[in-house]
Amino acid sequence: MRVMLLVLGLPLAAQAHAIAWTEPSTVLPALAYALVWLAYLLGAARCRPPLGWRTAFHAGMVIGALALFGPLDRWAERSTAWHMVQHMLLIGAVAPLLVLGAPLGAWRTVCGRWLDAPARAFMRASRRPVACATVHAAAIWVWHAPGPYEAALRHEGWHWLAHASFLLSALPFWQATLRAGRTGALAAALALLATLMHTGSLGALLTFARAPLYPPGDLADQQLAGLVMWVPGGLVYLVAMAAVVAGTWLRQADGAGTARAHRAVPAGTLLQTSSRDQLP
Repeated sequence: MRVMLLVLGLPLAAQAHAIAWTEPSTVLPALAYALVWLAYLLGAARCRPPLGWRTAFHAGMVIGALALFGPLDRWAERSTAWHMVQHMLLIGAVAPLLVLGAPLGAWRTVCGRWLDAPARAFMRASRRPVACATVHAAAIWVWHAPGPYEAALRHEGWHWLAHASFLLSALPFWQATLRAGRTGALAAALALLATLMHTGSLGALLTFARAPLYPPGDLADQQLAGLVMWVPGGLVYLVAMAAVVAGTWLRQADGAGTARAHRAVPAGTLLQTSSRDQLP
């Protein structure tokens, strides 16, 4: 709880002179963010998820708070490169960390059964990695088109809608890829590869454009933004692909080793083993 208050309080102290915190367009997203975090803290205190899950979730929330409510949000209004850093943090850091944190169980402990329907819908959608990647790609390309991008800079409502689009499309995408089972590993790898390719293409487009596409019209700043999406952003998808492939290989190797061990056991031995001694 103290960590949550500290992280959300830092942007308030740092930007009190720059942001009208009495405006609903600023207060409501911060309040919603804090309530989501508080619900997790209360639920985790009851159901005690593994330490690794809690660490991943809190890391994602800390990064998200700094990206959305810290000085970075002000810098992003004046710089395309900082705006791209903000987008890449939401898509490539916050979303996968939240997925690795598996917060649905903690939230359900607090929210009750009304969370079941949206949770089931989320999990059903996450069984289709290619479809999730397609929706996520649409969000990325639409909001990086010059018109929607400029609208998000000029109007606070469009600004928050863009951030919500990135995060809400990235969550099922990362759930579908990072949590893919053995049967879904190929589709997950293809979804990651497709995302790597189209985000790299968009990054290259911004890097090699001969004229500024976005306000404030600084070509060098736009080229740096393209490189941010192209190189560090692409590295995230490469690491995720390697993790998916390595995880699949390890599961297959473990399955083959278990099968060989079973074949090596004399006939009837497994039937005589008590249930508590058998492998799960």
